[in-house]
Amino acid sequence: MSRISKSVLTALIVIAAVAALGLLYASPYIALDRMKRAADARDAETVNAYVDFPLLRESLKEQVGQLLTRKIDVRKSGNPLALLGAMIGAALIGPLVDSYATPDGVAAILNGIPPRGDPGEKPPAPPSPDSATPGTAPSAQQSPPVTSAPAQPAPKQPPQTTAGYRSFDTFTVNYRHGAGDARYSAILKRYGLFSWKLVGIELNG
Repeated sequence: MSRISKSVLTALIVIAAVAALGLLYASPYIALDRMKRAADARDAETVNAYVDFPLLRESLKEQVGQLLTRKIDVRKSGNPLALLGAMIGAALIGPLVDSYATPDGVAAILNGIPPRGDPGEKPPAPPSPDSATPGTAPSAQQSPPVTSAPAQPAPKQPPQTTAGYRSFDTFTVNYRHGAGDARYSAILKRYGLFSWKLVGIELNG
């Protein structure tokens, strides 16, 4: 092999190594983007590929339980009503986990709407495909409203997020100022070299 050929081969190897390292570093960001797009579109098949639902369920159960404990704090209160509230809250954990360990729940988590431990809480439903789009003309049978419609509230600002590696195999997305000024983190784990899955959340308030 000539000296030029060896130089070209060496350059190609270096380029391939740099590209592989770049992909290795960027892989959780790519997975997060694809996961969010799939969750927002309620593409269950794709969401399933990016979420470890058994681990997510365990994380939700633990985190919501701790959230309820902080809310009621039975250990510091001798009020029997507080104990009753704790028992009721514990009974709500299962349905709440069931509702958030879904594509709807994943979409909520990735859009700044974590579970808050409220009775009957469910993630927001996806937008209806039958809802009217801006600029659609009303049908002839529709009569104009008698009173003017109330002003629409200002759209909610998206949550402030920061993302980064916690370790080689753990990647976190930290949310600030989401719904109700929520502060929490979504946890992704590495599966293989380039694949990542959502495995849990950390509720901080």
